[in-house]
Formats: sequence, C-alpha cells, structure tokens
Amino acid sequence: MKLRWKLSIGLAIGLVTAAGLIVGLEAADRAYPPPLERARVVSAEVLDADGELLRAFAAPEGRWRLRTTIENVDPRFLKMLVAYEDQRFYEHAGVDSWALGRAVLQLVTNGHVVSGASTLSMQVARLIEPRESRSLTAKLRQVVRAVQIERRLSKKEILELYLTHAPYGGNLEGVRAASLAYFGKEPRRLTVAEAALLVALPQSPEGRRPDRHFKIAQAARERVLMRSAVAAVTGDGEMERAARDGIPARRLQLPAYAAHLAEAAIRKQPKTEQHRTTLKRSIQQGLEQVAREASVKLSPKVSVAMVMADITTGAIVGEVGSADYFDASRSGWVDMTRVNRSPGSTLKPFIYGLAFEQGLVSQETIIEDRPADFFGYRPKNFDMTYQGDVSVRQALQLSLNVPAVRLLDAVGPSRLMIRFRRADVRPVLPANEAPGLAIGLGGVGITLKDLVQAYAALANRGNPMRIGNGIEDQPGMIDGEPLLDPQAVWNVADILSDVLPPQGSRRLGIAYKTGTSYGYRDAWSVGFDGRHVLGVWVGRPDNGAVPGIAGYQTAAPILFEAFSKSGVPITPLPSAPSGAVRIAQAELPISQRRFSMTANGLFSASTREPAPQIVYPPEGARVDLGALSGDISPLVLKLQGGRAPFRWLANGKPLSELSRRRTSEWKPDGAGYSTLTVIDAAGRAASVRVFVE
Repeated sequence: MKLRWKLSIGLAIGLVTAAGLIVGLEAADRAYPPPLERARVVSAEVLDADGELLRAFAAPEGRWRLRTTIENVDPRFLKMLVAYEDQRFYEHAGVDSWALGRAVLQLVTNGHVVSGASTLSMQVARLIEPRESRSLTAKLRQVVRAVQIERRLSKKEILELYLTHAPYGGNLEGVRAASLAYFGKEPRRLTVAEAALLVALPQSPEGRRPDRHFKIAQAARERVLMRSAVAAVTGDGEMERAARDGIPARRLQLPAYAAHLAEAAIRKQPKTEQHRTTLKRSIQQGLEQVAREASVKLSPKVSVAMVMADITTGAIVGEVGSADYFDASRSGWVDMTRVNRSPGSTLKPFIYGLAFEQGLVSQETIIEDRPADFFGYRPKNFDMTYQGDVSVRQALQLSLNVPAVRLLDAVGPSRLMIRFRRADVRPVLPANEAPGLAIGLGGVGITLKDLVQAYAALANRGNPMRIGNGIEDQPGMIDGEPLLDPQAVWNVADILSDVLPPQGSRRLGIAYKTGTSYGYRDAWSVGFDGRHVLGVWVGRPDNGAVPGIAGYQTAAPILFEAFSKSGVPITPLPSAPSGAVRIAQAELPISQRRFSMTANGLFSASTREPAPQIVYPPEGARVDLGALSGDISPLVLKLQGGRAPFRWLANGKPLSELSRRRTSEWKPDGAGYSTLTVIDAAGRAASVRVFVE
C-alpha cells in the first residue's frame, strides 16, 4: 500500500505539472516559437551518382552534422534507441507524465536525482537550443519546447532531428557522422554492438568517446545491452555476442573524395544542402589511390590528373584533379583536368582517322619516315631517328612524327580542327595563328577533360559524346555528324589496341595512345575499351620541364594501373562495322600501296590532267535510295578530271576493280552517313560525304 501510495502521488505530481505547462502553452507558443529553422542547418554533402557520400563540408560552426533520415539508419538501431531512451515515445505528446512523476518522487524521497524523465522530444529541444545551465527554469523551458515541437512536427521528423543533432564527441553530431567516424560506414547496416555504442554515447559524448576512453565506452555499451527493454529488441543471445565485439580505438576521417569537383559544386550552389555528381565512388577511390601511389615515384613538384568517362551515358565517373589536394609542393589545389596543356602526340589518331576516311591510306599502305621539309617546318621523331619505309599501322603504333605530318598535310589542319568541333572540343591555338601542321605534334592547347571527350567518340564508333563537368552539365550524345566514319574509327582502334603495354603492365584489351609535349612538360596517355575512356596527365602545374618524363614510360603505366584499380570490368572493343577490313599490302589498290604525296603537298607522279572531282553526289547531299524501307537502290557516281583508271571507295572499302569510266554505281548497306572517295592513277583523291535515306 505504501508503494502504491507513493506511485499515485508521483503520478499526480507529474500530471499536475504537465497540465500546468500545457495551460500556458498557447500564449508561449505564439510569442516564443522553437528555433526549428536554425535546427535545419547541416553539413553540405557531395554525393556520387548512386547517392553515396563523396565528401562532406563542416557546418558553419565547424561541426560535422550530416542530415539523417529514418531511411539512413538501421531499423534495429532505432528500436534500441527508443527502448533505451524513451519507451513511450510514440504515445506521449512531448512529456512522459509517468516518467516525470517517477523522477519528481525519487527526487523528493532521496534528495537527489535518481532517474531522468527526459523524452526524445525534450532531448531534441535541448539539442537545437542548448541551455546555459541545468536549473529548474531551464528544464521547464525544455519541457515547453518539447510540447511545442510535438505540435509542429511528426514523430518521424522529431526522431530525425535527434538522429541529426545527437552529440558523439568532439565536433561529431548525428548518427551518420558518428558511424562514419567510428566504423567507417553509413549507419544503414549496424551490428548490435555498433548500434548499442551509438545509443550510449550521446548521454556523455566526451566522457565516453571510444577513441579516448575505451573502457568507459565499453561499459556504457554493456549497460545499453543489459537494459531489459533493449534485450527484448535485440533477441536472445545477442547481448553476449555483442559484448565480445571490439570497440573502435580511433576516429576515422570522414569521406573526402573528389576534392576539386566537390569544391566546384559548392562554389556553384553554395546554399544547396546536397550536390549530386555523375561520379562513382568505387571508381573514384581506385583512381585516387593510383594517383597517390604514382606520385610517390615522381619528383616532388610533379602532379597527376585523371578523367574517366562512361561512353554509354557520356558521364564522368571518375576525376582526379591532382595527386593530393593538400600537397602544396605539387600545387595540389590546382585542378589539372581543366587546364590547357600541349597534348603531344595524342591527337595523331584523329589525323589517321581522317586519312582512312578519305581513302588516302589503308593500314598496310607504305609511308615514308624520313627527314622532310614542309615549307620550313621540319618535324623530327621523339628519339631523333627515322625508320624509313613503314606501314601506316606501324607509323601510328610507333607514334612516328614525320608520317603523321605527311598525312595531316594531305587532309588539312583546318579540317582536323573542324572535326574536333563536332565533338564540342576546341583546342586553343597560339594567338593570331591559323591551324598549321604543328598541331599534329602538340602545337595546340587542350584540357584533359576535352581530350577524353574527343576519345569518347573513338570509343563510340565515331559518335561524339558530351561528358559534362560531373556536376550540373548534362552528359550525352551530341547531335550532328559523327567525328569520324565508323570504318575509320575501327581502323584506328584496331591499330591502337595492338600497341604493346608499358613495361611491367599486363595486356588489358584496351586501345591506347601516349604523348609527350615539347620540352618534357607533359606526359599523356589516353585509353578506351568498349565502355570507358580514361585519360592520364603527368607534369608540373607550373608548366616547368620534367626531364625524363614521357607518355609511354610515365603516363601509360598509370593508365594501365588505373584501369585495373578502378574496378570496372574490361568491355571488349566493338566488332568491325560493315565494310571495315584489314587488307594485306599486296591486295591493296595500286593507288593505296604507297602514300605518294610529297612534303610540299604535290603528288610525285607528274601529270597535266586536273585533279579528280566528284560532281555527283555533291558534298553533304541527302539522297533517298529507299534505305528506310529496306529496298535500297544503287547510287550513280560521277566524276570529272583525274587520270584513268579510277578506284572508288565507300567508307574506305574498295567498291570494285579499277575502271576507266567516269561513272560508276554504289549500293550502300543501309541508311546513314557515308564517305565516297575516288583515287586516280596519279594517286590524287577526292571525297564527298553524303547521307543515305
């Protein structure tokens, strides 16, 4: 009877106290609302394409406070939290009258606080409006605030405020920040031991910090596990198993990936709470690891940058702006993916692609690698030697300079620059200079991002892709004509896929090209498979020379390592499109067996006839041959000038035997763009590009 009497008195006290508070609430509610807007200030987050955290930025007061929702947290943790902190959370209106009455009675009976009556709602009130003292007035204000909060928010919203603001020691606030700092993972899948520790820490966040007070944290975790209400949630035997789990002895750094891209996202939208990128965190982790490890082997002032894009979407999935953002010796804060640098030989594949497209050469066409003078421009090979007669295939694989300049002289530097514009890539020429032959050897400026975007077209059968900037720009296909014909692209990729990997690297099934800029300032390597394109740059951000660096020896090993560590499986390169074949040198048309253009732009065979010119179809024509209906009619081809016999090619593939007639016919395989080329007996060529409907 005595116990029941005491309980009744305690309950009555609690009910009277709560009733009195609620009576005066209406006036206080209007004049003194809770600071909920301030409570919504959280850390800015930069996320990958799947919503995984790449990097967080501290809240204005320097605290790691990551917004946490019910969906972010393991359901078992939520049940344990409510069971331990506030068993009647879902029934009361902010104040638990039973607990309040019990606490008041114990205080009167014992003369000191035996148990608290603080609900989760009251704790939220204290967290969003910290009290300066533990006075009775402060406690009453907390009670009023709890009721106010309950009147404004749902139970889910109140619980999420607690999950976001609960203190966990140091500058950690909220369950997500604590889980990442102590366990290195998001709190979606917590073990019972981990959940119990996160329930225990907010009661004394500094005194129970596991990285500083290991034994105290362990004891606090065990008290949570021993609470009967918690045991009912975890199940039989879980307490014993959880007690055997270790306690984290150190605090981990929160994720800090893609530093340059994250900074850019914050600058663009400083008031946005979450910034979604196109990156993939697993790929980003792999690329950053490779960049850090590679930088150890390089000179102190040398940095590394990388960009990886997915050609199925055009999206950047990995981007490393420097070897280490915080390394001042390497100017790590400079994002080298966006800086114009000389690309060395990395533009050569596009020169060869144009030559293939125009029917000037085939892979086994012989071309000279000997000293040549192009109106005063005398290119030399990287090793200062010459190979003599080589096939076009060998010339590209060995990255010989003179053959590349010969072909660029034939196709025209301006035409090459126009093709880059189709891919929305605009290399920067020296001031007041027109495109010249030097662009084939790196005489322009281009960013790593743009170079990867150009190579994305090679990986995508010639169709240009916009890779965006990883933040707000939308990646995807670029409308318009292809950068190169599929047959020309296949020839280029077929050659580059057979280049030997750098020493110490294993074959991966990728096509790749390297480049070294003049004066050993930049080393490049760009590679692609059937799904991804990866570009690597190595050099000094201040544009200083780095004696000894080279694309093949320095950048290519990083490229192969990055492909391996990125975690993406190698996708086979596309099969040969219709009309794309590798023809043996002996089976080539006479006009393609040897590239006969001289260094001054004239053909070696003397002739008085004018060069051949295709008069039908005209350049850029759209011809309706019934391709869309499936019943394709042949197209009549007409030419003027030139010396017979003539060889016609469609998309680089010979149509028939030599002919002395100036008219011919061609039946396309299907609809789309095609390049028609005619070559005369003197080796002179003319081409037009048409669209078959």
